[in-house]
Amino acid sequence: MTAVHSQAELAALAGIDSCTLANAIESFRVRLRNEGFASGAVHCLFPEFQPVVGYAVTVKIRGASPPVTGAPTYVEDTAWWDYIRSVPAPRIVVVQDVSSARGRGALLGEVHVSILRALGCVGAVTDGAVRDVDAVQQLGFQFFAAALSVSHSYVHIVETGQPVEIDGLKIHSGDLLHGDRHGVQTVPPEIVTGLPAVAANIRARERKLIAVAQQPGVSVEQLRAAVAREGSR
Repeated sequence: MTAVHSQAELAALAGIDSCTLANAIESFRVRLRNEGFASGAVHCLFPEFQPVVGYAVTVKIRGASPPVTGAPTYVEDTAWWDYIRSVPAPRIVVVQDVSSARGRGALLGEVHVSILRALGCVGAVTDGAVRDVDAVQQLGFQFFAAALSVSHSYVHIVETGQPVEIDGLKIHSGDLLHGDRHGVQTVPPEIVTGLPAVAANIRARERKLIAVAQQPGVSVEQLRAAVAREGSR
């Protein structure tokens, strides 16, 4: 069951950059340091946007090839909109492309994003492709994607609400996600309340250490003392 957090808690998370948030999560020791984030194949398309926070809406798609039988293309099924609305807002759509040629076609462009925004979605993550990026940028909707495509090809949804894996990150429906220019990560629900204070403390210690490092003529001994006092990160 999805753990629902207050708007104030979500807003506080959105005020933390992803690197500081990752450091803060590490301090709680609720998972290994090499888990909980997408590696590097999925990129933030609009790095100028503020961090985005939302609950995962998971889908799997195919679309590199036309239907084997029947109509020359797939009929769009809007039933997944009901699933979207079953997940608390704000929502982030997570699309795993299981096509034989991943990224050959894009599910999400200006039209679908406009609909998703109406359904309370604030961003999307995919290991496949997206398109209409200029229009989507104007809509203020964040994209994390592995590729761009000019076409939707034969893309269609084959599964909703099941676990997916995006660039090494395992995501379940309803997982709390955070993303910015550095990438996407899951946020363990049991530590959400404590993260802002821990993140603020980390930032304060980093600022002190950086201030020492930037002093003209700083010595190695001074740097060592600052690291011992404030920690390296």
